[in-house]
Amino acid sequence: MTNETKDIKAGVIERVTGPLVRANGMSEAKLYEVVKVSDEKLLGEIIELHGDVAAIQVYEETAGIGPGDVVYRTGRTMSAALAPGLLESIYDGVQRPLKDIQAASGDCYIKRGIEAQPIDLEKKWSFKPTVKVGDKVQEGDVLGEVQETTLIMHKVMVPPGEGGVVATIQSGDFNVTEMIATLTRDDDSVASIAMLQYWPIRAARPKTSKIFPAEPLRTGGRSIDTFFPIAKGGAGCIPGPFGAGKTVTQQSIAKFCDAEIIVYIGCGERGNEMTEVLDEFPHLIDPNSGEPLMKRTILIANTSNMPVAAREASVYTGITIAEYYRDMGYNVALMADSTSRWAEAMREISGRLEEMPGEEGYPAYLSSRTAEFYERAGIVKALGSDDRVGSLTVIGAVSPPGGDLSEPVSQATLRVTKTFWSLDADLAYKKHFPSINWLNSYSLYAQNFEGYWKEQIAEDFAEVRTTAMTLLEKESKLLEIVRLVGMESLSNGDRLILEVARMIREDFLFQNAFDKDDAYTPLERQYGILRSIVSIFEVAQEVIDQPEFEFATLTAIPSFAEIARLKDKLQWTKDDYQKFQDTLRAEISALIA
Repeated sequence: MTNETKDIKAGVIERVTGPLVRANGMSEAKLYEVVKVSDEKLLGEIIELHGDVAAIQVYEETAGIGPGDVVYRTGRTMSAALAPGLLESIYDGVQRPLKDIQAASGDCYIKRGIEAQPIDLEKKWSFKPTVKVGDKVQEGDVLGEVQETTLIMHKVMVPPGEGGVVATIQSGDFNVTEMIATLTRDDDSVASIAMLQYWPIRAARPKTSKIFPAEPLRTGGRSIDTFFPIAKGGAGCIPGPFGAGKTVTQQSIAKFCDAEIIVYIGCGERGNEMTEVLDEFPHLIDPNSGEPLMKRTILIANTSNMPVAAREASVYTGITIAEYYRDMGYNVALMADSTSRWAEAMREISGRLEEMPGEEGYPAYLSSRTAEFYERAGIVKALGSDDRVGSLTVIGAVSPPGGDLSEPVSQATLRVTKTFWSLDADLAYKKHFPSINWLNSYSLYAQNFEGYWKEQIAEDFAEVRTTAMTLLEKESKLLEIVRLVGMESLSNGDRLILEVARMIREDFLFQNAFDKDDAYTPLERQYGILRSIVSIFEVAQEVIDQPEFEFATLTAIPSFAEIARLKDKLQWTKDDYQKFQDTLRAEISALIA
């Protein structure tokens, strides 16, 4: 996590409480400074200071550590290493590459005290300057480019706080620690720039300004993109009980969304779930480019059996890396699975610090920490003189005990996110996936996208969406009546609502994440399918009250059965959907001819 520093013998342990260690003699230490505990050099971070006594959060197992052991200071805060080589990496919660840790351990069990560089310091990268000697640059300006993977061009930027006139700049092959440029500052001092830079993970990276989000993140999920969209640069949450499909939903978004960079954080999840992710992602093919998906992905794995303190660090490490690529001008999507485990880690550490507990034992600062995390999302104008715009979309899973959304983590999350995908255990039990409850979920971004939908998809996209959602709400009320008095008591109009709503649920919202054709539906096709279903309702309303109309004849027309097969029409164009709707109208109108 840190650059090369000389460890300074500073203090002595006086008490060990699980992952929390208290040491005295730490009067010169600073809050959030990285330390190494005992002669085993266990990685830790100072989270509280009282005089010369420091409370240290240790990111490794503390068994065998006791009073009298030495604590070493590094003089550096917990920071993420940022340079070419991040993509395709799989890290633990404190940015140690898992492959390097395994190699150092010699087996599948991670040994304590292992140090591993987040970035390969020896690998050479081909650097191509984009500025020349004599150019004046400011913080955030791009000095040059490195082809990090076949999909992503890494932009080497002037670090925040630096700037001046380019005195020297080189092209060629360099490792990340070698000097590529020097800048003459305004005070005539010289700044040496390498491709490797560090940023403290708990501080948001600076930006020039935030921009109002007006474009949706396309995920290929019909219930998400059409009914409950999230903005590029937005913040969303997926709460749901065990087995409702949170992890699969997040993985589907990670695979298919149109973000250019994916950062996936497994925070405190079960080992078997994280193993599936680690096994599956390296073999996935990016649907947009045909290249391996890992070429634009970074994975951070901190499973439930790993030290609890590292869960907190994993979330901050992931979002710092995501902000770094956002500053290059990329659209970045971050998945955090799950923020409930992050909150539980905060609760455990807070309890060991003997802080005054808040609701359900969570620390009083739970809401503020949650807000700080989600507020780092956004579409921003990055630092620099070139009007570079990037976005960071944050999607966090929440695992409320028993599916109770009134618990503190869910409520703290709902207050700061604008998209809410409520997963329903009853829908999951019925094998309806994704089990996003269309009555409880919402998106406050939808009104931002009406202009986008009109220009990019169809003039009446918003109206079709509203009609479909209204039919689902009416269906819910009518089903209560049916349970009491039976279907026979309903009018033809009410039966039409139930039938069309059933089509929306079964033929549009139901989506198989494991079917290569059904897992991803472009927004244009989503509109074509839903427009066709809504057309039945619109046309049938014109004839349903005629004396000679019989409801059974409606469900017998050929196009009615064809609705269920629309999502399989992968090659259909806008004109094909229009022809189908014209045929549908003609067949329904002919019922009373």
